[in-house]
Amino acid sequence: MTTSFPETKTGLRFGLASLAATACLAAILAASLPVRAQDNPVLAKVNGVEIRQSDVALAEEELGPSLAQMDPATKKDNVLAFLIDLRIVAKAAEDKKVENSDDFKKRLAFTRSRLLMDSLLATEGKAATTDDAMKKVYEEASKQITGEMEVHARHILVETEDEAKAIAEELKKGGDFAELAKKKSKDPGASDGGDLGFFTKEQMVPEFSAVAFTLEPGKISDPVKSQFGWHIIKVEEKRARKAPDFEQVKAQIETYVTRKAQAEYVAKLREAAKVERMDKPAEAAKTDAKPDAAKPDALKPETAAAPAMAQPQAPTPAKKPHARRYESDEAKARRIAARYGISW
Repeated sequence: MTTSFPETKTGLRFGLASLAATACLAAILAASLPVRAQDNPVLAKVNGVEIRQSDVALAEEELGPSLAQMDPATKKDNVLAFLIDLRIVAKAAEDKKVENSDDFKKRLAFTRSRLLMDSLLATEGKAATTDDAMKKVYEEASKQITGEMEVHARHILVETEDEAKAIAEELKKGGDFAELAKKKSKDPGASDGGDLGFFTKEQMVPEFSAVAFTLEPGKISDPVKSQFGWHIIKVEEKRARKAPDFEQVKAQIETYVTRKAQAEYVAKLREAAKVERMDKPAEAAKTDAKPDAAKPDALKPETAAAPAMAQPQAPTPAKKPHARRYESDEAKARRIAARYGISW
């Protein structure tokens, strides 16, 4: 049976050089893991070389996205098949002296440096993530959002003002708002009776928010024009936004504290290092020397901002696709940032 190589976190399938490098690094990591023999059974042997449960666990972490949709049994079987192929192909690469090529040596050196960096930053981040540090962040973020008003509203969206006026007349005669939304609204959320859930003023476009936050609960607006068409808005209720419980946002806060500590650690190391950029003038190189350059994506400045603590109660605009259509650009940026635990 031929087994295709799953995709890794960093992209496409391994080349032979990368396979050999990965096998080498996996062996080093596996040897360092404090796993008891009885908890780390041998799952397969390839030409006498053992593949243990800890090897599978390490490979699952590396292969990540390509395994997301698999059930546990299928995932384990695929990863084990991958490791068997990896050992076979890596051995063939060794026989062909692939590791002696300059390209392989460069890739191995880079992979080693990246692994050293990741391991050290993980240690620094873990050390900084204490209960006291997380609770301090929680308290500061809570102060920023407590008291902000939220509105729970429904709406009916149509293309023309005449359509909106006709619907407004039906509502004045006692028509059911939710039923009319299901029948006449062109919004994707019409099947929910036009329900937009709770939202803050800046989560919607200005024209929409201006009316929604002026109406009293139970009241229905006149036709409102926005870039999406004509809306009839009904406010269901209003409330002061409250910070969610600590446990509900603990994971976001933990991510923030960890990344902030890592970014600060890299900045400290960079400050002490002598960095020379030969491709840029000295002043430009100094300006461009930012700590996030050491770890793409994970250490960008925005990921070290205070975490957003979105109200977890459903429904919310951030979880309802039809509500997102009416967001302002600023609100959209904040929603995307919040997905990564970033303050907005």
